[in-house]
Amino acid sequence: MPSIQWRSAAFAGIAAGVTATIVQIALWWAASEPLAAMLFRDARLAAAIVTGRQVLPPPATFDWSSMLVATLVHFSLSIAYGLTVSVFISRMSMTPALLAGAVFGACLYAINMYGFTIIFPWFAAARDWITAATHVVFGVVAAAVYKIQPLRTSNRAGSRGART
Repeated sequence: MPSIQWRSAAFAGIAAGVTATIVQIALWWAASEPLAAMLFRDARLAAAIVTGRQVLPPPATFDWSSMLVATLVHFSLSIAYGLTVSVFISRMSMTPALLAGAVFGACLYAINMYGFTIIFPWFAAARDWITAATHVVFGVVAAAVYKIQPLRTSNRAGSRGART
């Protein structure tokens, strides 16, 4: 029975957070959304979790403090979600883990965009197909990276052992 590799789970969350952000930006571009405005809007939505509503009023322009706080919130949540998904997939093989990751991402979207908005109602502005898709991408990438990471670690350990 495999145990949860917490370091791999945290790394998987970070990798999934970065990948999901890149995919979200690409989807905004493909949908002809105003990239800077969308990015700054979402950064302010995330920053407001910590700093409060005062960062929300338009226009959604670049602000260093909001971007820094949003980045910290984003990566903190990405790590927490990576740790969470690892609990569900640690005993699965790759294909079921990827499917579970997709379901996890879809559930995460529902929790974040409908449950979370009870406390932070401003996130309702981000309810759209692009945000839903990027949550699914997050779950799949987190699952994939988590499942691949222990394999890479054991391969490195095995190759080091062969040299001695």
